[in-house]
Amino acid sequence: MSIVKNAPRTSTTIVIRSDANARITHSRDPYYNLMRRLFQEEETAVRGQKFLIMVEERQKSGNPIKTNEWQKLLEELDIGRASFYSMRNKLLGAGLISNRNGEYRLSGQFSKDLIDMARWWWTAVLDEGPESL
Repeated sequence: MSIVKNAPRTSTTIVIRSDANARITHSRDPYYNLMRRLFQEEETAVRGQKFLIMVEERQKSGNPIKTNEWQKLLEELDIGRASFYSMRNKLLGAGLISNRNGEYRLSGQFSKDLIDMARWWWTAVLDEGPESL
């Protein structure tokens, strides 16, 4: 039997919307809107957003969240262990956070992957110059 905290976290699924009105930047709460594209359940999206904000605040204060603080995180997020690690693995797989040296930190990998996909589509498929992207 696999333990959720040790499950592979190399990828995840995100909902892409083509409608210009559904753009995250047009949302009243872009952070929440992004989480709803990652998580099917609203409750998990809210917890994911809260966890990311916690990671961001602690990182900015110079005291990143340590992975060994998981019990405290369960209490603060009002979540079970398996649900926490499932949510965390989705955020890791999306490239929104990283787990380095036993610390959770925000990651730019999510942005890099989206830029790479957009650039490839624009240049290879649409045959447009990269400067016009």
